Amino acid sequence: MTGIKATGERKLMLFSGRGHRELAEDVAGRLGTGVTPAELKDFANGEIYVRYEESVRGCDAFVLQAHTAPINHRIMEQLIMVDALKRASAERITVVAPFFGYARQDKKHRGREPVSARLMADLFTAAGADRLMVVDLHTAQIQGFFDGPVDHLHAMPLLADHVARLVGSSELTIVAPDAGRVRVAERWTDRAGCALAIIHKRRDPARPGEISVQDVVGEIAGRTCVIVDDMIDTGGTIVRAAEALAARGAAEIIAAATHGVFSGDAAERLAASAVSRLIITDTLPLPPGFHFDDLTVLSISPLVARAIREVFTDGSVTTLFEGES
Repeated sequence: MTGIKATGERKLMLFSGRGHRELAEDVAGRLGTGVTPAELKDFANGEIYVRYEESVRGCDAFVLQAHTAPINHRIMEQLIMVDALKRASAERITVVAPFFGYARQDKKHRGREPVSARLMADLFTAAGADRLMVVDLHTAQIQGFFDGPVDHLHAMPLLADHVARLVGSSELTIVAPDAGRVRVAERWTDRAGCALAIIHKRRDPARPGEISVQDVVGEIAGRTCVIVDDMIDTGGTIVRAAEALAARGAAEIIAAATHGVFSGDAAERLAASAVSRLIITDTLPLPPGFHFDDLTVLSISPLVARAIREVFTDGSVTTLFEGES
């Protein structure tokens, strides 16, 4: 047999951008390692500089970055981190983006629009990424944009189990705030064994940017309603859904989402709404000064750490999907 066999074993190394260092440290702790030290800084004109302080040659690299504000800066930082690893001879590079930026732009709604989610996937491929790991994409079809393995993890079991501890299934209704979230809401009801409601909404052509709730289909009156979504950005969808549910006699309204983006005056809008409890995960750090009286932030790090371990050991990531795709 020809060739030379290496004597060393593969080495897992975890790298973190500046978007959510706390999450990276938590994931590293659960893996029994540390975050690889690196120098990350900005030049005076805003350009980003990256240099790793340890050898990464031959390693299995996992680059974790939260695509949080300023989102374009954070994405660019992760791209440069991947490029640095590729040029330093890392064996395999996995991009870990719990919240995948530009995921809402996954198709063209009108002419002359971009498909920015596809562009994002192409950028990571060009930078040198071999694999992509994400949590609750806006639409599952984005997995097909990346030319390589995509581990699409789901936070629904984590959120659903927490809600089940708060409310019994006999008095619970899961609410899809629009048609796009119906399948997600159905998965919740399958797991919790409870009722499903759907809010039908459409945009008024005479009032651009505004949404009018047309109807609520399902059992609402006297029940605890949980509005489920993949993300809460400005809070508009959640607030309008809560208004419709309150008008139809909901006893309590809870909002549950994987990604808490909370742009602009989202905190004020949610605080003034009919939502009594807010449940999210820590895929993104809370914006400075964000406050909601009854806020629960669940840790996504056990799921991410387990997925990283399965990828590194060539185990089965499918076991983490709990039957979802």
